[in-house]
Amino acid sequence: MKLRKLAGITASLVLALSGGLSSSIVMADWPERPVTIIVPWSAGGGTDATARAVAQQLEERLGQPFNVVNRTGGGGLVGHITIANAAPDGYTLGVITIETTMYDAQGIPGATPENFTLIGRFNADAIGVNVRADAPYDTVEELVEAVKANPGSIKASGANRGGLSHLAWAGLLNSLDIDPEASPWVASDGSAPAMQQLAADAIQVVSTSPSEARSLVEAGEAKSLALLSNERSAAYPDLPTTTETFDINWSPLPFRGMAGPAGLPEEVSAKLESELKAITEDAKFIEFMQSRGFSIAYQDSAGFTETVMNSRDGLVSAMQSVGLAKTN
Repeated sequence: MKLRKLAGITASLVLALSGGLSSSIVMADWPERPVTIIVPWSAGGGTDATARAVAQQLEERLGQPFNVVNRTGGGGLVGHITIANAAPDGYTLGVITIETTMYDAQGIPGATPENFTLIGRFNADAIGVNVRADAPYDTVEELVEAVKANPGSIKASGANRGGLSHLAWAGLLNSLDIDPEASPWVASDGSAPAMQQLAADAIQVVSTSPSEARSLVEAGEAKSLALLSNERSAAYPDLPTTTETFDINWSPLPFRGMAGPAGLPEEVSAKLESELKAITEDAKFIEFMQSRGFSIAYQDSAGFTETVMNSRDGLVSAMQSVGLAKTN
């Protein structure tokens, strides 16, 4: 009887150990099937373009399809919540943006930094102030003076109301003691449709990175006036900053990073973190980013997490100052 009992215990231990080993082997072999990468912004924009470049690299390196799916709406909220609500198995990932630091302050739960496994950052570019090429102002100072002189007539866009592009433009005006409503905000699903609205003269300003305005700038249909930043960009060294122009400190720096839902297996997140670092050092990826005017700004999981948390603190404060954050 004792021998049979001991044999049963031994068999159970062997089964448990083999099951655990099998589980580890399965995770070590990730990915074993196609992976979906959710992009919360529209096709054709900067987040979409860089996400597809990263996805292509992952596909080549890991031997499985990495399919980019655009889930737009709600100022990025729809896509971000889709990432956060996915099964934490490594087969639905996403590219998240700085908007994840702002939803909670707007009373919108479900897509805060805590809802994600933050894998790493691969890009960060300052937001620019862009206008039509035939606009009657050649500097950001002249544009701001026109907003002051003609309240309500100069419309702006670049994202949904409450998104970073809106906050960046509204925060600039607020920093200069101008009511942000003096330049009405027209909601859009991202920079690509906003730039098309600019080309059609439906709006007069687009608040987005110069890289996202680049195609229309090169086509002679738009011009970039300044960066909403404390430092000039190496990619656009001739663009002045609003800090040097107005002597203010307003620098809402957007980021693009890879993430999965909270609880992503360590084996998967570690593998992705390593691959993302290698991608940002790859000559082909570097060439692509430079050709589109995007910077490469890699951060590992720990550094990216610190950046996200610091961004949340600064932006919530800024949102409160322009009336875009809910207060208790």
